[in-house]
Amino acid sequence: MSKATSTDARTPASHTADSHDLIRVHGARENNLKDVSVEIPKRRLTVFTGVSGSGKSSLVFATIAAESQRLINETYSAFVQGFMPTLARPEVDVLDGLTTAIIVDQQRMGADPRSTVGTATDANAMLRILFSRLGKPYVGPPGAFAFNVPSVRASGAITVEKGTKKTEKATFSRTGGMCPRCEGRGSVSDIDLTQLYDDSKSLSEGALTIPGYSMDGWYGRIFLGCGFFDPDKPIRRFTKRELHDLLHKEPTKIKVDGINLTYEGLIPRIQKSMLSKDIDALQPHIRAFVERVVTFATCPECDGTRLSEGARSSKIEGISIADACAMEIRDLAEWIRGIDEPSVAPLLGKLRHTLDSFVEIGLGYLALDRPAGTLSGGEAQRVKMIRHLGSALTDVTYVFDEPTAGLHPHDIQRMNDLLLRLRDKGNTVLVVEHKPELIGIADHVVDLGPGAGTGGGTVCYEGGVEGLRGSETVTGRHLDDRSALKGTVREPTGVLEIRGASVNNLTGVDVDVPLGVLTVVTGVAGSGKSSLVHGSIPADEGVVTVDQSPIRGSRRSNPATYTGLLDPVRKAFAKANGVKPALFSANSEGACPTCNGAGVIYTDLAMMAGVSSPCEDCEGKRFQPSVLEYTLGGRDISEVLAMPVSEAEEFFGSGEARTPAAHRILTRLADVGLGYLTLGQPLTTLSGGERQRLKLATHMSEKGGVYVLDEPTSGLHLADVEQLLGLLDRLVDSGKSVIVVEHHQAVMAHADWIIDLGPGAGHDGGRIVFEGTPADLVAARSTLTGEHLAAYVGG
Repeated sequence: MSKATSTDARTPASHTADSHDLIRVHGARENNLKDVSVEIPKRRLTVFTGVSGSGKSSLVFATIAAESQRLINETYSAFVQGFMPTLARPEVDVLDGLTTAIIVDQQRMGADPRSTVGTATDANAMLRILFSRLGKPYVGPPGAFAFNVPSVRASGAITVEKGTKKTEKATFSRTGGMCPRCEGRGSVSDIDLTQLYDDSKSLSEGALTIPGYSMDGWYGRIFLGCGFFDPDKPIRRFTKRELHDLLHKEPTKIKVDGINLTYEGLIPRIQKSMLSKDIDALQPHIRAFVERVVTFATCPECDGTRLSEGARSSKIEGISIADACAMEIRDLAEWIRGIDEPSVAPLLGKLRHTLDSFVEIGLGYLALDRPAGTLSGGEAQRVKMIRHLGSALTDVTYVFDEPTAGLHPHDIQRMNDLLLRLRDKGNTVLVVEHKPELIGIADHVVDLGPGAGTGGGTVCYEGGVEGLRGSETVTGRHLDDRSALKGTVREPTGVLEIRGASVNNLTGVDVDVPLGVLTVVTGVAGSGKSSLVHGSIPADEGVVTVDQSPIRGSRRSNPATYTGLLDPVRKAFAKANGVKPALFSANSEGACPTCNGAGVIYTDLAMMAGVSSPCEDCEGKRFQPSVLEYTLGGRDISEVLAMPVSEAEEFFGSGEARTPAAHRILTRLADVGLGYLTLGQPLTTLSGGERQRLKLATHMSEKGGVYVLDEPTSGLHLADVEQLLGLLDRLVDSGKSVIVVEHHQAVMAHADWIIDLGPGAGHDGGRIVFEGTPADLVAARSTLTGEHLAAYVGG
């Protein structure tokens, strides 16, 4: 009997628990999804495709992953939930068969100066334990090698109980590895005094150049009435004492015109009022002042290693922990392999595995002391992956957002292998992706579309990759697109000289970047492309750099405010209705009084995470009801802000609402492939690629002669890449020079000139391995890029 039972248990099909092999989604309506229903196989690799704005992220991130996380969060106690973001239930009828979702996105890692590649993974913690066990001389436990643990000494009676014995200690000490001078940051900040005042003038003549410190207000009365210095004497003639009082004097009670006031030196005062605040929260003119006045230099005491002298003095085979963290990870992995110490064998094995994962994933060129905030979106995503590669978890849903972003075709193969390894461990892998190389390895494809924004949100195809090729969807038609090499290339009008470039891993590079043409800078990840373009091209008047960094602004900012589109629109509304333009700003007079024009009410729940809910008075429209009575071309201001760019372009292009100034901006937004964005969409919801294209649209009207773009194809569907190439051509034909850092073979094939860096990454890169036309690169096939481009164009 028992034998039969055990045999049954081993028969896979006999158990109903094994029948739950699908994630079912029915009636998804999040964002632009139109009642989408799909069935996604578990323990398989499913790729979600479709043009930008078709609803891929809405289905994968805002529906499936969001609901999985919400359900997990609800299993914690109310106290723990207070420290987690509150997720609303997605707009969907049925979600069935969900498993724990782990999102590996491209959000840049925290820019905290103490966050490094080593601290973001377990590598740093393991190294600290290793040095505390084997380092000579012995300086203390693992904390003694941690640059974010300060050394502490305290005196006073501390009672320590051990069994029945009680002992009193008079002092207590903890040895940390933090450099006391820079507090573990590696750099020290200094204040540039020339930005605080003009020393040729006196205070009365307005020597102070600090925003808000005018001599006409209270500060002027304090400086004139304090009696510590002569306000009519030029600052350069101040005595040491007077200069100290002006800059550094501690808070002192004074009396001016019979009023009791406190006088404090300029430096402590601006440190409290400006420098201690989050720079992104400051007003633009104050932010510009802070960026000018604060200068950073490498800490002279620790030489930028962040570690105290004691931590640096302890070594294993002549290498300190600072040396180990500064090595490229692949070199560090080799060094760790050479340590043979049975007492720490399990630790060495785990450390080797973690470092090998870095190398395998194509990040062997990084160092553990690299600040996490300096990683690109693609690098940050791959660093996050390392935590999961060695994980013992299975039957988990991993969700990836364009994992090939920032990867050379040579590196995409490695990424494919990693995704397949995660799947083969028994995990469900969901990937939002545009690259044909990754779509090709999918077990299942879900293609959304057919268009973007309101023109998308439906499932156009579900099934295998071969079926997608044969389908008539936009993705299916473009899957095998191959750009041909250009028959003729443009002749340069001049050159931009770069001499002796040695930023990061560049090895004294000399290169002439041609002007008046489309130049593509390429090479494997970590070969030095960004270092060459961003670190060596002089940022003078004529250079416009358009990258993917977050746009500074609040959740009130949107494409209409960022591009300056709102100004002509408000004026057009005001003129048509005979009222003030300020009424049509949700940040000014026309704002709904209940939500102050935000459209949502933010409720702070004290110990629990705050929640946002649509404003009941204006129903999320952001304006007072009286403002919505004014129309232009039959639409009120909230309806205009809800329009996608493509619809607004038509609306402001002709008829009663014709506004040429607004139409010009909208045409540029449509040109860069953002026709699906709504005018009032918060900037905080845009992807890196969308942010870059929005910046490009705003810069296109500028006088700049040289445009520098950083991977403009990221987040672009195969069908949209053609439109981008047309835009780049128009920029060059209008007399601009365009320099693009890019891996996409279609952009390389379309270039007039290619600069290829390599041959490898990190210290194996940093050199120019090819300069010339795409045709020459394909003919020579002398570099990795040349081989991949030749295969792409069928050369």
